[in-house]
Amino acid sequence: QVQLVESGGGLVQAGGSLRLSCAASGRTFSSAAMAWFRQAPGKEREFVATINWRGDSTYYVDSVKGRFTISRDKAKNTVYLQMNSLKPEDTAVYYCAAQYSSRWPRILRVDYDYWGQGTQVTVSS
Repeated sequence: QVQLVESGGGLVQAGGSLRLSCAASGRTFSSAAMAWFRQAPGKEREFVATINWRGDSTYYVDSVKGRFTISRDKAKNTVYLQMNSLKPEDTAVYYCAAQYSSRWPRILRVDYDYWGQGTQVTVSS
């Protein structure tokens, strides 16, 4: 089992920045590929970004490329999502997820085995 706890969400104006954190415990974090998804009201949960288990490869959905950065700190068992130049359309609940498959990148919700409870990000115009 892996327990994931997100933090760092909040209310920010358009153009601002936030950094989300996801603290992991339980099963070996260092061997998991990690990802961030988001879900806006009335919409499906969508993939945002993923980082491989080594931390040397990342992959993003086109809408956040150049604005968001995913990273991980194995010593702290934590994955981050730095979000810059935020837009109102980035408003959503953001979820951290982990998967242990050898295939990477994986961008479907069903590919991930473990999820956090989510953190709300609201971007005002």
